[in-house]
Amino acid sequence: MLLTRYGIREWLTATVLAVVIGGGLAWLGWWPAVAVVAVLWLAAAMFFRDPFRRPPRDLPAGAMLSPADGRISAVSRVEHHEAVGGPAVVIRIFLSVLDVHVNRFPCDGEVVGLKYTRGRFHDARSPECPLENESQLVTVEVQGGRTIGIRQIAGKLARRIVCDLQPGDRLDQGRRYGMIKFGSSTELILPREIVAGIHVSEGDRVKGGVTLLATVT
Repeated sequence: MLLTRYGIREWLTATVLAVVIGGGLAWLGWWPAVAVVAVLWLAAAMFFRDPFRRPPRDLPAGAMLSPADGRISAVSRVEHHEAVGGPAVVIRIFLSVLDVHVNRFPCDGEVVGLKYTRGRFHDARSPECPLENESQLVTVEVQGGRTIGIRQIAGKLARRIVCDLQPGDRLDQGRRYGMIKFGSSTELILPREIVAGIHVSEGDRVKGGVTLLATVT
């Protein structure tokens, strides 16, 4: 099982604690307690898992892949979004603590803007979450000079957004670029006028870097 570099501090700390506590319990002969420690360590490691993925080969032109694992919680149309400077389609993905939390680029593009917004920590499933929670917006220039947005949104338990991008970075479709720790939401924001098709609906399960969310012209 591969573990993400974005969680090195957490899973190394969990490993050290598991070895120390588990070793002490084993020395005392408390084997059921050792088993509990082992299960807790495995749960921590699974949260930071980073499975190898490759974008599908048969994608249509203008394919936008999911930037995260999880479930589609909303597909909405707004009259203005700062990421695209006008009307937009916003596809929101809810990530539970059981999902892979590594974020991936939906398409080839160049980072042209980063905006971190302090905020609250509502439950990621609440209507207030996308409006008031702490977030990191990445603006990306794609083919044709258009911009799209990817927004990482903190949740009630997810209080650390990791994004290792800088303006000018060029990333390929499916490339890892960060994660949100312990439950959250991720949004894909597209200019409404270039959206040719939406290929998911609310409630659908998606995989980051694999599932086709939309196509653009």
